[in-house]
Amino acid sequence: MLIGSTSPNPHRWPKALRHDGRDFLTTAQVARVLGVKTQSVYAYVSRGQLDSVRIAGVRGSLFAVGEVEAFRARTARRPPAGIVERIQTEITLIENDRLYYRGRDATELAWNSDFIDVVEMLWGTTAGTDHRGSMRGVLPPLPPIAGRRVDAIRVMIDLLGAADTHRGDVASDAVAEKAMCVIDAIVEALPVIGHPPRGHDLADRLWSRLSPMAPTPQRVRLLNAALVLLADHDLAAGTIAARVAASARGSVYAVISAGLGAFDGPLHGGATTVAQEFLTAVLADPEGPDHAVAAHLLDEQRLPGCGHVIYRHRDPRAEALIDGLIADGGRRGILTALDAARAGVNGLDRGFVNSDLALAAFALRYRMVDDAAETIFAVARIAGWVAHAIEEYREPRLRFRPEGVYTGIRPAG
Repeated sequence: MLIGSTSPNPHRWPKALRHDGRDFLTTAQVARVLGVKTQSVYAYVSRGQLDSVRIAGVRGSLFAVGEVEAFRARTARRPPAGIVERIQTEITLIENDRLYYRGRDATELAWNSDFIDVVEMLWGTTAGTDHRGSMRGVLPPLPPIAGRRVDAIRVMIDLLGAADTHRGDVASDAVAEKAMCVIDAIVEALPVIGHPPRGHDLADRLWSRLSPMAPTPQRVRLLNAALVLLADHDLAAGTIAARVAASARGSVYAVISAGLGAFDGPLHGGATTVAQEFLTAVLADPEGPDHAVAAHLLDEQRLPGCGHVIYRHRDPRAEALIDGLIADGGRRGILTALDAARAGVNGLDRGFVNSDLALAAFALRYRMVDDAAETIFAVARIAGWVAHAIEEYREPRLRFRPEGVYTGIRPAG
């Protein structure tokens, strides 16, 4: 196709330069046509994917329109180099410092809906409800696993996947059934450390595995709210990893494992444990919370569990959890420590408490195990990863295949 010819889309291509009877595009024009940066065009040339020419009297490299069009056609099925396509999702919206699940305010759902009901809403199916508990007998007795409960959960996921001979079924109802059973099984497999559960709801059963304190209705309601609030958060790192696994048609077990892989670390799931350790140190400071916060800011310039890359002025999840703690009362020192953290970051850019610190305060308030905050986060977020997997299974396979721009040593010759 030549510029100015009888092309069905004559405006798709920028006006080209004419030399020696042929049409040519400049590097900048090629970048516009392909939707990439000029550096990517140079990379295509260095790899031999595009040929450039020089013409006397014209500055810079030129590219024949026909060749650019052929290259564009060859790469039309995947994004340009280094670019991952925008992911369209109907699951979670974060807008104006508010969080919505399928158009419903997550903070309202937290206090008015059971976690499993919210999970079914996120997944868009109730197929898993009738099969809860059906995998408990599949999970073999586990030897003691040193380390965090999240590590034990990862082992459980692998065992459950290995035992499922139909794990490759990615139909929505089958995925929901398997995932519901997974959530149920991993909670049951965690050791009970306190009072036996008062009921059969997931929050009831999880409470007895995290806290030695009695599971009163108000406390269990708070834990249920935390699970709902942390169930999904749009395209966080763990969710991206989960969607990549689903795009490759990995099983729901592979999806959860991929999510846990990205979740593991101090910048994602582990941030809650860092916040819990920080808050513990603040409470233990003999000179008081204000001194502890000021000292930490002097050394680190920031406080764990404060600020957020998405929210600008407030984290609605944190506010909801802290309001619940205030309503339940007890251990006033926890709230005093939170107030000190708030005062310490007041006036700073995005100076507010986020869900990591609020969840840490919740865990400390009820004398939960050291990694309780991270465990709650992981159990909750599995629901979100599965929701995104169900959505991703309906998309074209292997769509996440950006092309690397090689900057290393070129081979000889």
